Amino acid sequence: MSAPASFVVGGRDTIVALSTPPGRGAIALVRLSGPRAFEIGARVLRPWPGAPRVATLADAVSPDGERLDQVLATRFDAPRSFTGEDVVEIGCHGGLAAPAAILAALVAAGARPAEAGEFTRRAVLNGQIDLLQAEAIGDLIDASSQRARRAAVDQLDGGLSRRVLALRDALIELEALIAYDIDFPEEDDGPISAERVLRKADETIAQIDALLSTARAGELVRAGALVVIAGAPNAGKSSLFNALLGRRRAIVTDVPGTTRDALEAVLDAGRWPLRLVDTAGLRETLDVVERIGVEVSEEYLAKADVVLACGESTAAVEHAIQVIEPLTTTPIVAVRTKSDIADPADADPIAMTHGAHVVVATSAESGTGLDALIAAIEQVLDESAAAPAVDIPLLTHERHRQAITHARGELAAFRDGWAAGVLPAPVAAVHLREGVQVLEELVGSVDVEEVLGRVFSRFCVGK
Repeated sequence: MSAPASFVVGGRDTIVALSTPPGRGAIALVRLSGPRAFEIGARVLRPWPGAPRVATLADAVSPDGERLDQVLATRFDAPRSFTGEDVVEIGCHGGLAAPAAILAALVAAGARPAEAGEFTRRAVLNGQIDLLQAEAIGDLIDASSQRARRAAVDQLDGGLSRRVLALRDALIELEALIAYDIDFPEEDDGPISAERVLRKADETIAQIDALLSTARAGELVRAGALVVIAGAPNAGKSSLFNALLGRRRAIVTDVPGTTRDALEAVLDAGRWPLRLVDTAGLRETLDVVERIGVEVSEEYLAKADVVLACGESTAAVEHAIQVIEPLTTTPIVAVRTKSDIADPADADPIAMTHGAHVVVATSAESGTGLDALIAAIEQVLDESAAAPAVDIPLLTHERHRQAITHARGELAAFRDGWAAGVLPAPVAAVHLREGVQVLEELVGSVDVEEVLGRVFSRFCVGK
């Protein structure tokens, strides 16, 4: 059966890529999209899929007729496809050889290897998804925690897009009020009152502020909160790191200075995803290699979200805090490690305090205090990034925060100028129009090539 005529979108090339990771695996997926997708696919597949969206068992063949693999091929007729173009998806056996042979055959038949993120970029350009949803796809692929996954799924569903477009509509409504005031001042109801315009502006500013308040939480959810385990050598840091993760990641010995570099792992066990970092012991040393490790520790302390100041006794915890405080501005949680070993200086090691720091007593050996430590870390994060209202999506990228902040600044400039009566309505409307354009660029409803290029440059090929 011959392939049906392709749906041409803008005369672009037909692209092809492997959409699953290369290497040993049961199945690999090769994706083909563009105006000649069906024509090219029909040159490689025997038989050609007779109906759209129905998987067909077929042979993939080379230009000289060699049978390359037995595959499952599915065609998606435009515009009912991910990219909005004609798409062919070929599920072949995994590994390196079979997918590479099929890719080579499709390229020989006329397809071009796709660039990073080009399939998703076409989906945006063809109106299948907006730019915020495209970013959510990348975030979902990169998610290393369940909370990051949920945030990405919510954004992919359009939650953030709807909120941004609602703000855009509010600015357009303000433009309409001003236009009505200019064009129809003699209507029976009279001109639009300044109070009504200011009330609408204030309401919209409050909505923008509510959305901006989620930026910190969004950053922590997407990237994970950086929790740095710090202290003197042999303070039990690596043992604590391993105990929190529930598996052996750091080498634990009784020799001071064992950890020469930072080890990082994600702990996904509570309200916030935690990026735990086990660092080299903080001390003065003449050892060149150990000194490099200490410098790495200090760099992590400078950018941490939470620091765990570890010591095996009250005096050691106090010393750790004194060393760490000049190196960071972030909240410190004091941790008494090895609490299963008695410390004569501690009358009640479970309820110690040091100044403003509550000291959490833990034991990597018995598991005592680990839940309390996680709770203390989460309390610090709750205070630094208040949980947003349920119906408000998260701003998960710096690009989002900058755009929303820009739009707020334009609206505030309009509001202040309108309240003072110093701006003519046409001039004041320029601020509103700028705010509308910023929000439209955020969702990608205007064609801004620089923005698109920046977003999709971090995507993997085949997506």
